[in-house]
Amino acid sequence: MKIGIGLPNTIKGTPGRRLVEWAQLAEERGFSGLATIDRIAYPNYDSLSVLAAVAGATTRIGLMTNILIAPLYQPVHLAKVAASVDQLSGGRLTLGIAPGGRADDYAVVGRDFGSRGKDLDALLETLHEVWSGQVPAGAGGEAAAPPPVNGGRVPLVFGGSNARAYERMARWGEGFTFGGVPASQVAPLVEQVRAAWSAAGRTGEPRICALSYFSLGEDVARESSGYLLDYYGFLGEYAGMIADSRLTSAEAVREAVAAYGEAGVTEVYLDPTSNRLAQVERLAEAVL
Repeated sequence: MKIGIGLPNTIKGTPGRRLVEWAQLAEERGFSGLATIDRIAYPNYDSLSVLAAVAGATTRIGLMTNILIAPLYQPVHLAKVAASVDQLSGGRLTLGIAPGGRADDYAVVGRDFGSRGKDLDALLETLHEVWSGQVPAGAGGEAAAPPPVNGGRVPLVFGGSNARAYERMARWGEGFTFGGVPASQVAPLVEQVRAAWSAAGRTGEPRICALSYFSLGEDVARESSGYLLDYYGFLGEYAGMIADSRLTSAEAVREAVAAYGEAGVTEVYLDPTSNRLAQVERLAEAVL
């Protein structure tokens, strides 16, 4: 199983240069991939901007949005930016996308929260048209984006929590990503992904990713908990449950990774709750 690490792009107070240093250290230590988390109505770093910077500072490690709230973006522009990062990274980008669940993210960009599923379906059509070199309406005869590196498209994985998300994955994607689902609960969801994949006549096996939060060391315990309580504050008491569920020891990390593997997950992304570079080292010592 592949083991990736999240970038601290949503942790308040993270210097921009820290994201590049984090990526370089993660590649040096042997993690398989780097992942961002996406929001608009929050002072985080933009996912694709971060991955563009990271692409130029690394050479081998995979890059992934986990996830990007795709309907918030103008479709042709998103296709262009994603294809650009794909080229800049030499084909290392995976675009993880989902509709998202926060109405405020939609409000601040003037988009309709209620139509986000329908808008995502339309966006997927546009992404693939642009990536295949079709000329968008009004473009004056020119394609709108550089061609992606791998087979004329940027690889997609999908997030979400309903049957429609699995259907999108089976039609357009390479796999699925589960955000914050404990290892003990993910096995039946993995089977649903595989069932949707097979029902669509797809061959091979889907990529199945899972995200889990970690903090290693008593010296970061307070800031780690504070970050999660702040980021998920809109959930009320449930934010405390998220904070309490993070992995806080090397043993807990190893057990979670093993359990995800037994459940059929093929890639685990361990997301930081502290932006200290020592967290990369501690995680590598625990699981690599």
